Amino acid sequence: MLDSTLRPVKDRLLRPLARTAIVRVHPTVISLVGLLLSIGAAVAASQRLAAVAVAAWLAGRLADGLDGLAARTSGRASDLGGLLDFTFDTIGYATIPIGLAFGVDTRTGWIVTAALLAAFYLNSVSLGYVAALLEKRGLDAATQRRATSAVLPRGLVEGTETIVFFTLALAFIESSPWIWSAMAALVTVTALERVRWAARELT
Repeated sequence: MLDSTLRPVKDRLLRPLARTAIVRVHPTVISLVGLLLSIGAAVAASQRLAAVAVAAWLAGRLADGLDGLAARTSGRASDLGGLLDFTFDTIGYATIPIGLAFGVDTRTGWIVTAALLAAFYLNSVSLGYVAALLEKRGLDAATQRRATSAVLPRGLVEGTETIVFFTLALAFIESSPWIWSAMAALVTVTALERVRWAARELT
């Protein structure tokens, strides 16, 4: 919901860093570092190390914000790089809830984690298919200078909101099942809203 508004702000803040020696690092390596930090956050969460988990998660998000910017700045932007970035993000989004489920280790925690991952699955299908339809129909013609590798239809829960939910869940591990419940509901609404939009606009 907030990504389109905040992405230019994020790029403006990170652009000086992207122009430093980091441009010598291949963007895919930066993406991989982000993935490893997310996995580290999941491991820390499973051990109930909230501060370490939050620090690793936010550092991973910083790497995720830098990879695309570094790719564009250094002229290394590619469709493969975009695919790897999305794939690494998806792995991180799956491992952290599982890590927290191990940390809480209650029946409720595991059920809510399963519901959240199911919501992510539904959202990924709706996001991917609607994005493909937008590309197919050329509806991104006015936004060719977009900041992502593919057309991403807007939704109630996007990257910004995901960062907030994950940070809260990692910071307040005992309350994570309730936080995940709210996120699962909102992600499901996001996916269904995309389907409703597609039914109205793409028929």
